[in-house]
Amino acid sequence: MDALDLARWQFGITTVYHFLFVPITIGMSLLVAILHTAWVRTGKAHYLRATKFFGKLFLINFAMGVVTGIVQEFQFGMNWSSYSRFVGDVFGVPLALEALLAFFLESTFLGLWIFGWDRLPKKIHLACIWVVAVGSALSAYFILAANSFMQWPVGYKLGAGRAELTDFGAVLTNKVVLAAFPHTIFGAWLSGGAVLLAVSAWHLARGRDADVFRPTLKLGLWTTLVAFVLVFFSGDTLGKIMTETQPMKMAAAEALYETAQPAPFSLFTIGTLDGGRPIFQLEIPGALSYLATGSFDGKVQGINDLQAEYEQRFGPGDYRPYIPVTYWGFRLMIGCGALAALIALVLLWLTRRGRLPDKRWLWRAAAWSVVLPVAAHSFGWIFTEMGRQPWIVFTEMKTAAGVSPAVGAGTVLTSLIVFTLLYGALAVVELGLMIKYGRQSPPQIQDKPEDDTTLTFAY
Repeated sequence: MDALDLARWQFGITTVYHFLFVPITIGMSLLVAILHTAWVRTGKAHYLRATKFFGKLFLINFAMGVVTGIVQEFQFGMNWSSYSRFVGDVFGVPLALEALLAFFLESTFLGLWIFGWDRLPKKIHLACIWVVAVGSALSAYFILAANSFMQWPVGYKLGAGRAELTDFGAVLTNKVVLAAFPHTIFGAWLSGGAVLLAVSAWHLARGRDADVFRPTLKLGLWTTLVAFVLVFFSGDTLGKIMTETQPMKMAAAEALYETAQPAPFSLFTIGTLDGGRPIFQLEIPGALSYLATGSFDGKVQGINDLQAEYEQRFGPGDYRPYIPVTYWGFRLMIGCGALAALIALVLLWLTRRGRLPDKRWLWRAAAWSVVLPVAAHSFGWIFTEMGRQPWIVFTEMKTAAGVSPAVGAGTVLTSLIVFTLLYGALAVVELGLMIKYGRQSPPQIQDKPEDDTTLTFAY
């Protein structure tokens, strides 16, 4: 492989790995804030125990996300210097706001929340974790605003071979980020709900601390279910925006080679090894037209017609993404999220009216369901980025033009191996810590004899 292929592999591995932690962090910040609020409002000790317990898991995940995210910034300069020069003027503002505003809110108020127990007034201490949750969402918005410029560049002009920012408001209100942000946040809630669901199910299956984990199981189940419904509808909106801005990506997502009206939605496709044409397809008539246009009789452009159109606009070349990756990435994203919601729905029904099912396989499925939303996020990001190829900035810069010209394949291969091994070690640490502390019982709470209203914690 040449330097371009190796640089793409390195960025893909490190980015997908980093994004394993991001949605859990965003989702759990909200759910920990909800548990903390429940304790402040009710004074019930089991809510406080749950807050402390899941707060520790949230902190482990947050720390790992920060560590793995640092590498992302360095890769822009190391392997993608031409790309960095092209987008630097546009990316500088949203990424600076993410670091100076959003991450500042997260880190500062998270520190106050960690060390503020028994030091800050209850409501001020509670406000700290809510600021963390808001800061996490803001951080996602600014990063998505930068990424959306790659999907649909706006608010710029070309000058001296680079994109120059002319309208920062247009970048922040890009139609892609306005659709992608709620879809991403709802997906993060799905991931956070799955963590509560899985950990609570593991403890309840062993008959441990039912007073703590029965409420958190319910919260996780409802969050997972409601979040999936919100993901479904926000994804419908994002699909229409994607059809408008990047019709080739939508066509590749469905392996739609010929323009169709109405266009069917492909449930299953077997194609040639190069992804050049389908051999067998199982389809739902008119479903793709509705997803893409809002009408069951809408017209959807096919891959072949779009390829011919792009050759006329941008010159000779292959403007098709790798079809098998986009096709199956799109379906695995939807399928993993739907399966997590189905598990939540079944368990919600079986635990109604205080019941706890005695089926071992069901509890095992619930405990493993945490993997599904995380996998859905990964497949979704792979689809989003691979579906834009061969562009690194759609219509303005091809991926091959963005790689660092002075960096050789050997250098990139060395850093790829080092980062992959490092991230593998961090994965062992992350899983070890999450499993270790996830299996522990929540902290015990004892009333002080001299003051029945004051609580202390025994770990």
